[in-house]
Amino acid sequence: MSSPSYDLRAVRSRIPILRTHVPLNNCSQAPQCEATRAAADSFLVSWNERGMDWDAWLLEVEGAREEFAALIGAAAADVAVSGSVSHATASVASGLDFSGSRHRVVASEAEFPTVCHVWLAQVRLGAEVTWVPVRDGRTLVEDFAVAVDDRTLVVSACHGYYQTGFKQDIATIAEIAHARGALVYVDAYQTLGTAPFDAPSSGADFVASGNLKFLLGMPGIAFLWVRPGLAHSLRPTITGWFGRRDPFAFEARRLDWADAARRFDTGTPPVAEAYVARAGMAWLREVGIEAIGAWTSHLGRCCVEGALARGMSVLGPIDSTCRTPTTAIACEDAPAVESALRDRRVLASARGPAIRLAPHFYNTTEDVELALDALDAVLRTGR
Repeated sequence: MSSPSYDLRAVRSRIPILRTHVPLNNCSQAPQCEATRAAADSFLVSWNERGMDWDAWLLEVEGAREEFAALIGAAAADVAVSGSVSHATASVASGLDFSGSRHRVVASEAEFPTVCHVWLAQVRLGAEVTWVPVRDGRTLVEDFAVAVDDRTLVVSACHGYYQTGFKQDIATIAEIAHARGALVYVDAYQTLGTAPFDAPSSGADFVASGNLKFLLGMPGIAFLWVRPGLAHSLRPTITGWFGRRDPFAFEARRLDWADAARRFDTGTPPVAEAYVARAGMAWLREVGIEAIGAWTSHLGRCCVEGALARGMSVLGPIDSTCRTPTTAIACEDAPAVESALRDRRVLASARGPAIRLAPHFYNTTEDVELALDALDAVLRTGR
């Protein structure tokens, strides 16, 4: 594959940092693009010129909700707006009852720590947390089959492992969980925006993601999809006035619940972040998620093959069918390597014992080669 089906040169022209750097750190932070900058400026102009424009601001939040829903093949009514995946996970956990015989959480060790911390915080409420191990940078569905039983209330399985880029088989994990009456919570932060993902047909009961990685957004906003028909049975104790049926009724002594997933909305929504999130997701959908998926998969293969050809050690699987675009390369003192690469104008992301290269739809094969050459030099010379 020599090029994507979209106009790569036109895409690259809309991302200013590409004039000076090679950003391959999308597993941590996306670059700013013209669309997201314009969206942020639009909010600042509104705030400056009108002082307060809540009707327009809330319409923008709803627009971001609708963009996220469209991205995952869902209805906007089944999406909640949150401040972070930590907050979204905690809201879900607070709506579950761990006091009965079905009180176990089965979580993969591939989960980002914040998700694990939320589940562990439920132990004092009766939860028992059981772990599915990571083996050689991946999890095995066989281990889920052993861990999940009739006492399991929820299975927590991220779509993509932040450390190695391994992509978990959500459909099979969901079959295992549902056969035993358990719910499935999916953190899709490391995958959304890199390939098509249809939440309703995925098998998941909850899907959460923030926007600052492959969705081209910024910190401070996340979304939570809840399977239709499930939300009405859940009453989260982590809540707020936007989780009410009519937030502007201002009824302090009445606790009712918004319909569907909106009951997982909490306080005043993240307005500026919603402007940026909406613009980033809209651009991705304009380019085409299927086309993006094909190109990022190709770039991921180039990362793996190029790293192996240079004698580097790739953590986790090398089979592109079970990987995100992220490639984790083993190294000592990964933060120092990240810093040395930045000095060479290559943006990568250190995590644990590895440096991660995470290309996105705007990257080229030349970007990958340049980054690998720079990494090879840093690993040999230390600078």
